[in-house]
Amino acid sequence: MTAALGTNTSAKKTLDLGPAVELVSKEEGHRQPLAPEFVSAEDFSPLDVAYDFGRVRREDIQAGPNNIWRYKKLLPVPSNVEEIPNTEPGGTRLVLADRLAKALGVKRVWVKDDTGNPTHSFKDRVVAVALAAAREFGFKVLACPSTGNLANAVAAAAARAGWESVVLIPKSLERAKILTTAVYDGALIAVDGNYDDVNRLATQLAAEHESWAFVNVNVRPYYSEGSKTLAFEVAEQLGWRIPPQIVVPIASGSQLTKVDKGFREFGELGLVEASPYQVFGAQATGCSPVSTAFRNGHDVIQPVKPDTIARSLAIGNPADGPYVLDVVNRTGGAIEDVSDEEVVEGIRLLARTEGIFTETAGGVTVATAKKLLATGKLNPDEEIVLLITGDGLKTLDAIEGKVGPRATVPPTAAAVSEALGF
Repeated sequence: MTAALGTNTSAKKTLDLGPAVELVSKEEGHRQPLAPEFVSAEDFSPLDVAYDFGRVRREDIQAGPNNIWRYKKLLPVPSNVEEIPNTEPGGTRLVLADRLAKALGVKRVWVKDDTGNPTHSFKDRVVAVALAAAREFGFKVLACPSTGNLANAVAAAAARAGWESVVLIPKSLERAKILTTAVYDGALIAVDGNYDDVNRLATQLAAEHESWAFVNVNVRPYYSEGSKTLAFEVAEQLGWRIPPQIVVPIASGSQLTKVDKGFREFGELGLVEASPYQVFGAQATGCSPVSTAFRNGHDVIQPVKPDTIARSLAIGNPADGPYVLDVVNRTGGAIEDVSDEEVVEGIRLLARTEGIFTETAGGVTVATAKKLLATGKLNPDEEIVLLITGDGLKTLDAIEGKVGPRATVPPTAAAVSEALGF
């Protein structure tokens, strides 16, 4: 479907954003035309994308490419999106994690391993959708504030598309994430402050530079829809069914809410049976405003100053925190947080049982699942899906000094045998 609407310039053009028809406010449902806006002028709540999907069949999806564009009829992207140079994210593996399941004492665990994306995190999904929408709106520069993974994804996507990029990061970001952003040769700016400071700066710059598409600011409604593809892939990979339990890490909270939206859309379209499921949230204790609100029965998120090794989740004032609470409460899930020590053990547990090396956010997910099982909130007799959203090579400092050679020996077989206790 197309609509003739204003863009971020004075010119008019015909938008092709596929099935997207308008924006709707999350609080009161006010509707407005598709535009690069993220807050409702009516009730000042975040904006979401509304659709007219028409008929979507499993055969239509299965005929598509092995990436997120197989779901283009469910996303706010042009009808020819796969023909335009992009990083082609998605199509990552769903691993049956039997050894992890045994270690956790549960019946069955699946790991959605999104480390296989182009820049090794799920952020490639959301950025690809944001870039496609930004192109339709006439933007020229791709930009973002980031805790790391988004920085990588924006810089890479812009390079692939032939766009300029402007990426803002806290100066304390992990060295690996700084280097794996800078290598794409865009404009990388380190800011003396935490992520919330960087995010405020990005909002100011978005207002001052009309040609800059800040993926998680002025085109956020479109960007966030990319996270639905995690839910779509999980359901399809499970044989067109929704898992009964899923554990999702929480940063801004958008990913968790969109995974829920993806499951609901698949059910409403008849692509899967609309069966009950529970959504569980995972945070690090050093930045756990949503977990704290859930534990205390509050519906308002109290901002905190982050202090955790899980820097990709270190958002002290998460924009979608209240909506995370809504999803978790509606589905009968729960939210927990874990210490930095538990995060490291979660990383190591997944690595030694399944050969998957995750960054700190994945360590949070695994450790939180373990804690939720210990407290009886996750059902060990029902399937569990864990979202692993980033590669461990991005956060090597988290395990530095915790792992290493078992021994250093002379180059003799006898020395090796002795070190191994033979």
